[in-house]
Amino acid sequence: MLTLLLVRLSFAVIRRRRSNQVAFGTGSHSELERAIRAQGDCAEYVPFGLNLLGCLELNGAPKCLVAIPALTLIVGRLFHAKGINEPPPNFTNRVRGMQSTFGTLITLAVLNLGCLAYRVIGDWIRFYNTRRPHQALGMKTPAMAFALAA
Repeated sequence: MLTLLLVRLSFAVIRRRRSNQVAFGTGSHSELERAIRAQGDCAEYVPFGLNLLGCLELNGAPKCLVAIPALTLIVGRLFHAKGINEPPPNFTNRVRGMQSTFGTLITLAVLNLGCLAYRVIGDWIRFYNTRRPHQALGMKTPAMAFALAA
């Protein structure tokens, strides 16, 4: 979906370049400059979002924790692409898109850190209970000491 959006925005830039006969830069055409920024912003932010989504999936997050931010990233980029191509002073959709994109990127970073912390703490607890001998338990692991009591 995001790839299709980027291709659509790229074609919009090509179309505006041809209609204004501008090979490089914007040629002082505001609609071309807006199209270039819409495409550039998509190309800049989408890879970060996709990388964070991939990391979240690799970290073992539930599917809903991957799908919901993916949808908000798509919606944010769609709002931004629509809003940036509206002439000023109407920035409502552009601001919605930016808020959605930044909120999603921040949420994904926090979710990834949470998944990582959950895994690291879980690994440490497993090590502490099953592999690390404790002097107070006669140099047995808690799992060995309390398995005998059960």
